[in-house]
Amino acid sequence: MGASFLITLREGLEVSLVLAIIIAYLVKCGRKSDIPAVWRGSAIAAIVCVVTGLAFNIFVGDFEGKSEQFIEGTIAIVAASVLTWMIFWMGKNARNLGAELRGQVDAATSTRALSVIAFVAVLREGFETVLFLLSAETSSASGTSVVIGGLLGLVVAAILGRLVYAGGNKLNLGLFFRITGALLLLFAAGLFGKFFHEYRELLGFEDGWLVSPAWEITSGIWAEGTFYDFMKGFFGWHKAAENIRVITYFAYLLPVGWLFLRTSKK
Repeated sequence: MGASFLITLREGLEVSLVLAIIIAYLVKCGRKSDIPAVWRGSAIAAIVCVVTGLAFNIFVGDFEGKSEQFIEGTIAIVAASVLTWMIFWMGKNARNLGAELRGQVDAATSTRALSVIAFVAVLREGFETVLFLLSAETSSASGTSVVIGGLLGLVVAAILGRLVYAGGNKLNLGLFFRITGALLLLFAAGLFGKFFHEYRELLGFEDGWLVSPAWEITSGIWAEGTFYDFMKGFFGWHKAAENIRVITYFAYLLPVGWLFLRTSKK
């Protein structure tokens, strides 16, 4: 639940910021009558993302064995890559986002064009969210908890988006994105380790030191229960993680985390 909550909170807030900027600019330009076109484009994009996510989840659920390992491993590495790119892209382009969107609104002389702008913006974030949630579900014990956490994240994101629209200077968005970015990098590191775990099993690599467990915990909160499921889904923790999984986890986290901290200071 924790991973899906954080994913939809961040992605949902990004969508809220985009829509808040567009709507506020339309109001400022005296184009309030064009606002429904923005909501239409957003709603259509949201429906497309939900349908796509459900269809893909059903499709993936039909596979077992080698096919399942291939799909889950591939989803994990793609999600980790996109998540990493998204975090650094937002840090680099956040300051110019408002000006870029206002330029697009100025160029949109029809309601259809405005709908397309909103549709593309929401669809991009929506597809990213679907990909990350699929990764969270394959990393966690319960698909239900992923859905609940995702819905809660969207609700909080909508509230924050409203606050931004009402007076964004009162919210420290830079700090918000730095904190969520750091947490999502931990999630991405878990996905990176999961990719090697799934492909190791896919390729039949079962012997040697690399596949031996780095530790084995058989009981307690670190081996079972709600806390274990949370740590497994969010941070990639496992009660009997192979050495290759631990090595690749830190092989991703240390250099990428250092780069993130360095760019965040700037």
